[in-house]
Parts: sequence; structure tokens; C-alpha cells
Amino acid sequence: MALSKVDLANQVENDLPQSLIANNVNFRNIIINGDMSIAQRGTSKSSLSTGFNTIDRFEILKSNDAVFTESQSTDVPTGQGFANSWKIECTTADTSLDASNYLTWRQPIEAQNLQYLKFGTSSAESITLSFWVKSTKTGTYIVSLRNMDNSRLNAQSYTISSSATWEKKTITFDGDTSSGFNNDNGEGLRVQFSLLAGTDYTSGTLQTTWGTYAHANSAVGQVNFADSTSNELYLTGVQLEVGTSASDFEFLPHDVNLQRCQRYFFSLGGSATYQTYGYGMCFSTTAGMIGVPYPTTMRSAPTVSTETLASFVTKSGSQLGGAPTSLVADFPGINFANVELGGLSSMTNKDALRLYTNNSTATRLEFNAEL
Repeated sequence: MALSKVDLANQVENDLPQSLIANNVNFRNIIINGDMSIAQRGTSKSSLSTGFNTIDRFEILKSNDAVFTESQSTDVPTGQGFANSWKIECTTADTSLDASNYLTWRQPIEAQNLQYLKFGTSSAESITLSFWVKSTKTGTYIVSLRNMDNSRLNAQSYTISSSATWEKKTITFDGDTSSGFNNDNGEGLRVQFSLLAGTDYTSGTLQTTWGTYAHANSAVGQVNFADSTSNELYLTGVQLEVGTSASDFEFLPHDVNLQRCQRYFFSLGGSATYQTYGYGMCFSTTAGMIGVPYPTTMRSAPTVSTETLASFVTKSGSQLGGAPTSLVADFPGINFANVELGGLSSMTNKDALRLYTNNSTATRLEFNAEL
């Protein structure tokens, strides 16, 4: 017998994780990890350079002579439910910026997750960005949306009014009726917070409606966050949603938030000594292969890397094979990777193989499919 609409709705609800139902989650926030609670790469990084450093899904773009440290902080706005924020502090100042200098903090968003915004049509949805910010450097800051598929920009300014005080900001962007997003797993939209910008990015007129991207119009009025070593800034509660007003921040269960981050990056290790990373088979006396299943489907086939190769150890039966001298992903997919290990010693061909950490919690195996 066919299910009625009511029965079908009840069945769907019963199949959902109870943590999602309890938290009234409908995934209205386009931003992933906006509460800054996931930091798989570590909780602090000094001497920042361009790349993903601490907080998952957020990336630094840097071109200037200043030096910065970023960290996952527990300084949060009171009574809002947040446990963490992103913190950046200037440790070496740059008071005279070159024209091409910039510092931005951004999240790239997968294009296929943006189709419901209906950009590129007459029905394009307005979207509202809200966030909590606190800084010792007051003044005008720029936050922008960039359509990476069609080189479009909409940039807005906001003001940090009081030093070292949490403030909530809400900014609405009109929908772009002229250009949409590709329906693929590439970068469709970039949400970008500016922290400093040279004249290459400030010499024009701020692009406050959707238009063709131009450097000169992207950060007009932006303060120089690098002008003093007393400057620090915190951000949390970043939410981007359909509509012209901001709703309360949508908190996700920790396991759901982590899995969403792991679509783009995940790290094995760091939690226990002698932790096993995978099992496989030797295919010679000096090489072998292990299989590693991913915790979730990744955006694309990831690169596999480690900074601590010497801290691994291999074992085949009772025979220790030492640390591998090379580690390469062999035809990785989006759900599973074969990892080839080279430079082993005294292995037995076709014997079972185990890769594990040699009494260290610092050893990590990283899988990266970031945009």
C-alpha cells in the first residue's frame, strides 16, 4: 500500500539523526563551520602564509610584510551559545603598505550547493551575511562575495565601532540576476573578509552592487589591520542565508559539522600513540600498500601527505619494516585511497602490512580536497 504524505513525512523524520531534529536543523547556513568549532589542522599557527591553517574551511590569503598568528580562541560573545572564535593577531607590523599588498580571510563554497539561490535569473534570491566580530583595531572593514565562475563581485563595508568589544554585524546582498553558478564541485562563491589592502584594491569605487570583478573596486576604505602589534581580531557566528534578515545562528551537532568539513579535508592521527592508519599487503621486500577508507565522500580525489614521515612504523607479521621513506596515494577516489609505501626493509612479499605511528601523537596522515 502506498504511503500517504503524512506517513512519508513521519518516516523521513524518523530516519533523521535525532541530534538534527532536537537542534531544529534545516541547513539554512551556507557557511560550513561558522561557529569555528572544528580545527583539524591544529588550534594555533604562527607566521601565517597563504593557505588553510587552523579553523576548518577558512583560508588566509596573504601578500604583505607583516607577521600574523591565528588561533582557535575561547573568547566569544556572552550568552550566544558559541564556544570558539577565530583569532588573528599582528606580531610584526607593516605601517606602509605596497600597492599590491592584501590580507583576506575567506571561505570558498562549492558551486553545486548554490543552485537554490537562483542567481542568473530574474528570481535570484537576496542573501544575508551575519557574524560576530571583536577587534582592537576600529574603523571600516570590507566583506565581499565573489562569483568565481563568472568573475563577479559585490562588496560591502561595515564598521567596528568599539575597541575590544563584541559586535554583531548583519549585511544583505541582493541576488545577482545576471550571472549564476556552474552546477559542479568547483568553487562557485567566495565569502571574503578583508583585513588590509594596498592601493591596487582601494583606488576605485567600492562595488556595492553585483558587477564585473575589478581589483580597484574590491576593498575601498579598508583599514590597515597590520599597522600595530597591538591589533587583534576575533570572528565567530558566520552565517550566510537566503533572505533579507538574519536568523539566529544555526548550531549543528559536532559530528555533523565535522563530517561536513571532512568532505574537503580530514586528518588521521594525533589522538593516540601507536595509532593504526591502515592495513594492506607487501608487494616486495621494500614496498607495500595500505587501504584507507574516508569518513565521508570527499569533494574530489584528495592529495595525501604527511609532515612526519619518520614517525611512522610498518609491521608485517612479527617483522618491523621501519618508517617508510615515501608515501604516495595510488589512484585515490572520493571514498577510498590506496596508499603506497616505499623504502621499507626486510618485508616479505605478499604478507599482510600494517602502518601505525611510532609512539607519537604528533604524526598525521592528511587527505586534502579543498577548493
